[in-house]
Amino acid sequence: MADVVFFALMVVAVGGAIIALEAREIVYGAVGLAGSFFGVAALFFLLDAPFVAVFQIIVYIGAVAILILFTVMLVRQERWLKDASFSVGQLAGILTAGATAVALILAFSAAKLWEVTPSSNPPDFLGIGQLISTEFAPALQVLALVLAASVLGAITLAKVDREEKVKA
Repeated sequence: MADVVFFALMVVAVGGAIIALEAREIVYGAVGLAGSFFGVAALFFLLDAPFVAVFQIIVYIGAVAILILFTVMLVRQERWLKDASFSVGQLAGILTAGATAVALILAFSAAKLWEVTPSSNPPDFLGIGQLISTEFAPALQVLALVLAASVLGAITLAKVDREEKVKA
């Protein structure tokens, strides 16, 4: 029975990813992406990792997919077609993305994850909560700031769009 459930969840996850990649409309792609994230979260439940599954649902489905839908629905497509020229801001964005990619590659290569020995007893919910609130609190705060900046960026884009409608 577990094999049938696994294959069904695999179809949901991969099918959602294919829909996200092949959709002609961005909104449908975002819905496909949310479906794929839901399939991955369900696979985590199947692997008996409910904490990771709930974070998958909260962060990816609840924040990222909704943020994509929020931004796409509030920003007109015609506005982006007018701004097709290359600017200094775009160059700065590309350089920042490249620097982030290099930093991540160096961080993963320096982490030596292959030398880590697995813990004999994994932490329970209380232990994970203590880790998040003590040792990993700065990382959680940085992630919260990134999500807050994303929401503020989406609101700013929506506000600019509405101001253009009022002037027209």
